[in-house]
Amino acid sequence: MNIDSISDIETQDTEDTRPILVVPYVWIGDFVRGQTVVRVLRKRWPNRPVDLLTSSLCAPLVDYMPGVRSAIVFDLPRSRLALARQRELAAEFRKRNYATALVLPRTWKSAIAPALAGIPERIGFFGEARFGLINAMRWGEKKQPRFIDKNAVLALPDGAARPPEWPVPQLRVPADEVNRWRQANGLGTGPAIALGPGSVGASKRWTYYPEAARLFAARGFDVWVVGGPGEKALAQEIVAAGGPRIRDLTGTDLRNGALAMAAASVAIANDSGLMHIAAAIGTPTMGIFGPTDPYLWAPLNPLAATVRQTRSKLPCQPCQRTVCTMNDHRCMRDIAAEEVVEIAQRVLAQINAR
Repeated sequence: MNIDSISDIETQDTEDTRPILVVPYVWIGDFVRGQTVVRVLRKRWPNRPVDLLTSSLCAPLVDYMPGVRSAIVFDLPRSRLALARQRELAAEFRKRNYATALVLPRTWKSAIAPALAGIPERIGFFGEARFGLINAMRWGEKKQPRFIDKNAVLALPDGAARPPEWPVPQLRVPADEVNRWRQANGLGTGPAIALGPGSVGASKRWTYYPEAARLFAARGFDVWVVGGPGEKALAQEIVAAGGPRIRDLTGTDLRNGALAMAAASVAIANDSGLMHIAAAIGTPTMGIFGPTDPYLWAPLNPLAATVRQTRSKLPCQPCQRTVCTMNDHRCMRDIAAEEVVEIAQRVLAQINAR
């Protein structure tokens, strides 16, 4: 099956128009990958509208997700059940008359509002013994090798085999919106390298973004540092290292990050949400991997390059840990800035040759 084909997924009742709710994970990268679930559902039921529950952080991405009718923007507290807020959310669900809810997270908390809303079919894995909350319980989650498999298989009929490949996530950012964004930020029209130096977990962060930015600037490229408020200090360090061609584009609005990735000639990022955004948009994306396994965590979308340490074989890699406890972070430290810059220039040369 072609990586962007959904022909192996059977279309079912084309007369069914009952709406579907998807309760996704709301970490940015996982939220982007949730668009694969939407694509599978729309293939099965072309006329059933699909809505996504989303946090306010991820909400801008829904505007660029084909196949999604609308977003329900609702922030639940992370540290408690917040039953009053769950009832508010359930009331919103009832207004929309959902017939089916796919609850992708395996937590008790994520299944409360769909159950309170009385959505007739509530599909999810067994996690946290959610009897009653999930009434179309699925089993065998541990048999699914990757995170995307655990999510997307819920959109298939119970017991159905996984297709050879899942449809890739898509984010479609209009070119005129990208152009307006570049003009509003005074970024010109020349080629630019977008850097995503952040990630959840310090061990996934490559060390040499400042040096790479300096090398790109010396070779005549504009460089944009993209990320959230947590990357502001790092962005300032990168700007200080690289000079006036480097722009700090970090901020609180994820739409800004998506537009930067859409406008860039090449995106370079750690294993992070921005890597998944850039890849889903279709920007040539280089993912830098150290402690995590690209098979498990890389985007389904083809990467322009998967960059890993190759000088020596580290017995601890991949460790999947958020903080390095062995070998002094060599899996990332031994990836040189010069190597990443050279790979990026080869990627750009391939693009220009098309």
